[in-house]
Formats: sequence, C-alpha cells, structure tokens
Amino acid sequence: MLLTLLKSKIHCAIVTEANLHYMGSITIDQDLMDASGIIAGEQVHVVNNMNGERVVTYVIAGPRGSGCICLNGAAARMFQVGDEVIIMSYAQMEPAEAKDFRPQVIFPEGAHNKLD
Repeated sequence: MLLTLLKSKIHCAIVTEANLHYMGSITIDQDLMDASGIIAGEQVHVVNNMNGERVVTYVIAGPRGSGCICLNGAAARMFQVGDEVIIMSYAQMEPAEAKDFRPQVIFPEGAHNKLD
C-alpha cells in the first residue's frame, strides 16, 4: 500500500502575475522551487487564501531571484496579483518511509516572495 503525503509547501506566497493568454501552469521563482523541493513539471495544488479557489496544475521554473508566482491560463481568472496562495506538492510512499518523512515547507516574505 502507498500513502500520499505532503512533500513540499510554499506557504503564503504572493501572486506577482496572472497570465490568461498562456497554455496553463504556474511559474515559480527557481529559488523558491529549490528551497521547497518542487521541480519543473511537478504537479501542484494551488490554494487562493483570498477567495478559496483551488487548482491543480504543473510547475514551470521562473527566473531565479525574481519572486515570481504567476498563474497561467484559465487559473489566471481565479488568482489576481496580490493574492496570497499556498502551493503544495505530494508524494506517494510506503508506510514505513512515510512514518519518518518530513515535508519541506518554506515561508516567503513580502510582496516579492523573498527568502530569509
């Protein structure tokens, strides 16, 4: 049996861009991806703390150090610049591995999503 657990979380980041005329996905600053353990192409759940919207999409790497959190495509209708979001990825693992597993959680700060 496999269990699905939280693998990575970017907690309370700020949306910096919403691009309706793109094929889909979320663009995330490469520094934020590295710090959280999220990789390009990985499936993520994105929750909008401002309106309760939730989407499942995949990640595109954004420019390093940019603080970029950009919802692309149809999701741009549910997320606006300045909205606070939580971005989560999950992993499947055996119960023995899951017992000691700890997710990577980061807390970017400010409108530019900077890390300490």
